Amino acid sequence: MAGAATTTGFDGIAQAEPRLTPTQVKTEVDSLYREAETATQKYDGAKEQAAAGERRLTSLRDEAARKTQKLNSARDALGTFAAAQYRSGDIAPAWQLALSSDPNRYLDDAALAERAGDRQAAAVSQVRQQLQEIERLRGAARVELKSLKSHQDELRRQKASVTGKLTEARRLLAELSPSQRDQVTGADGTDDTAPGAASRSADGTRQALERAGAVAAPDSRAAAAVAYAFAKLGSPYVWGATGPHSFDCSGLVQAAYRSAGVSLPRTTYAQIDAGRRVSRSELRPGDLVFFYSGVSHVGLYIGNGRMIHAPNPSAPVRVAPIDQMPFAGATRVV
Repeated sequence: MAGAATTTGFDGIAQAEPRLTPTQVKTEVDSLYREAETATQKYDGAKEQAAAGERRLTSLRDEAARKTQKLNSARDALGTFAAAQYRSGDIAPAWQLALSSDPNRYLDDAALAERAGDRQAAAVSQVRQQLQEIERLRGAARVELKSLKSHQDELRRQKASVTGKLTEARRLLAELSPSQRDQVTGADGTDDTAPGAASRSADGTRQALERAGAVAAPDSRAAAAVAYAFAKLGSPYVWGATGPHSFDCSGLVQAAYRSAGVSLPRTTYAQIDAGRRVSRSELRPGDLVFFYSGVSHVGLYIGNGRMIHAPNPSAPVRVAPIDQMPFAGATRVV
């Protein structure tokens, strides 16, 4: 019995999961953040497609409603004409001519009636065409609705993926002491010269540019985008956010260039193709720099080997060296 108890005790100890070291936690958390960011980009893309689908569906429904109203008016007109024919009765043209007291006037009236008949025939043909067009619009709306539901399903899947990975990352970080947690979330090669809240003012932005060693962007729009990004230093990372107070990585560069009057796509996958590709040696302030083999992260280059980016939920918008992540490419959008 003592032996059995001892064995059971040792089995219980053996089954206890070993506690991860801060280094192991960092590795695991970084991996979860990368996976979450990949899912975030897919979420952003599905969200954009769903929004576009909703706009197209609304437009199709509005057009179908307008054409249905026009069709109803044409049907009413045809109904009025048919009722008038019924009331007047159908008398053979030869008898009408024979019984007419004024044959010449009858012939004039007959020609007018024939022309009116031609117009009614054209109206009937137009009604048929309108019916076909409305059915086409309804068919297109059904296809669009099916596509929209597919995008919405994708949204839910990617949202669940992001939420699950971020929850696991928070759980791992919660097991560390405050000092260990700071080490894990801060010791990632982040530039320690990144300014804080002071950069939100005009003077702070200028000081930030000087302290980070950024050179003047060669294009006024690129310079405006860089200045916007500096003004957002310290803003929290929120997946799916495009500002003005929180951002994900692609949302930050999109907002920065939007402030400069330049429209960029929503996702990293589309942003890398939004301009002219440039090599690492050609980088200039304002260029978009992309990371990882899946092009799942993006930052805004500011010169001297540094960028401004929105890293992950445990780190705000900050200045960082572009060497801290695997470089995947760069694009110049202006």
